[in-house]
Amino acid sequence: MRVVTISATYGTAGNQIGPAVAERLGVPFVDRAIPSAVAQELGCTIEEALAHDDRADHGLSRLFSGAMRLPTVTFGGVDMYVPGAMPLAPEEFVRRTERMLKDMARDQGGVFLGRGGAMVLAGHPGALHVRLDAPARRRIRQVATMSEVGEREARRIVEDNDRARTAYVRHFYRADPADPCHYQLVLDSTTIPVATCAELIVLAAEALD
Repeated sequence: MRVVTISATYGTAGNQIGPAVAERLGVPFVDRAIPSAVAQELGCTIEEALAHDDRADHGLSRLFSGAMRLPTVTFGGVDMYVPGAMPLAPEEFVRRTERMLKDMARDQGGVFLGRGGAMVLAGHPGALHVRLDAPARRRIRQVATMSEVGEREARRIVEDNDRARTAYVRHFYRADPADPCHYQLVLDSTTIPVATCAELIVLAAEALD
């Protein structure tokens, strides 16, 4: 069962490269299925699950991102969470997410986008861990082009997403997602075409057999 984790900064086309790699490898692309499965297991709504999800537009990482700007916030306990805003402990959602990632990787393989996959599946035999990254200026330009928004808005989107997703990984895994030591392959998908990035990842994954 081939397993690939992809950590993608905003504007690096992770949601295009991931499915292309999964199709080539003949394994599922695992992204939106995670919060749906967590919601079903916990008996909560999909909205509650997405509120704790790394990849969601208004997920838990956004709360961390905002909290990081407050000098009185501590990340060691629950006092950082807004009372009443989180009906279930965020740690429980993340723990369930981790277990599902591990179960899916073991039972069916897959290409896993985000959610600290490189840390969660660091010990999975034969897993390929990939980082998609590029200088912010190129990602901003790519977002502006693909989303048809102005450069100022694209910059805000990129910076907010970078801050949020980095905060999520740092809080739960005490790691820097930009550290290349977590990955076997780091690609700049703003200069290397998306199709070529997908091909390189497939070749790398097959080389680990």
